Amino acid sequence: MPEGLLDVQGLGIRFGGLDAVKDVDATIPAGQITAIIGPNGAGKSTFFNLISGFYVPTAGAIRFAGEDITRLKTHQVVSRGIARTFQTTTIYKELSVLDGVMIGHRVRTKAGLFDALLRTGREKHDEAESRAGAMRALERVGLTSQAGRLAGALTQEGQKRVGIAMALCSDPRLLLLDEPAAGMNPEETTNLMGLIRELVGGGLTIALVEHKMSLVMGLADRILVLHHGQKIAQGTPTEVSRDPAVIEAYLGSHAHGGQMGQGEQASTTTGADHA
Repeated sequence: MPEGLLDVQGLGIRFGGLDAVKDVDATIPAGQITAIIGPNGAGKSTFFNLISGFYVPTAGAIRFAGEDITRLKTHQVVSRGIARTFQTTTIYKELSVLDGVMIGHRVRTKAGLFDALLRTGREKHDEAESRAGAMRALERVGLTSQAGRLAGALTQEGQKRVGIAMALCSDPRLLLLDEPAAGMNPEETTNLMGLIRELVGGGLTIALVEHKMSLVMGLADRILVLHHGQKIAQGTPTEVSRDPAVIEAYLGSHAHGGQMGQGEQASTTTGADHA
């Protein structure tokens, strides 16, 4: 297995006496695309919330680039180089694309309220830095020509790209994408796959939670499969698609010949992961 940028050992969290994630060992290799899949309620989003600092695990350890980040706050995790998007596109639709992405960059700057009110030199410097950083992020997602448009006026694909640009403003090494293709048509999904490949080609490591099996099988280098909060498989798409436990848990009767085809989508494509 390639060297892990992020490694988890025995990871778990309990809510009200129930295990949402239990005893998960997994690796996200550097410079690759790792997909996390599983039926509704498998624990996929909870797994993301754990490794991004939104939840504190009740068991296990998380290491990123060799550092133990198990109990760091969300902003500390971001500062270490992990950024994420969410299932629901969270952008500032009433602002221009550039202004919205600039907000994503301003969390990295040092100017405070006093500086903003008095328009100090530090405030002007930070504003210029944020504008330049936001434009770099927009260039990476192919939206420089849309910088002046209202974000809410963009297509679903465009809004997804804005959300990714906001995450890129923190200059992450690992980008977590939570159902990036949700609500997108096949053409938009194909375009998004191209963007994800470009970002990884530029040096990013990406982990994504996704229900669309056509995207997962056509894009991921490795796949982690969760079921009832536990890992049941991890490997290449070919390895995972032939794993009997995966076929039984995830695809069931929808599998053809015991394998997940690249064009095949599980019956959970439009579902949401509530665990």
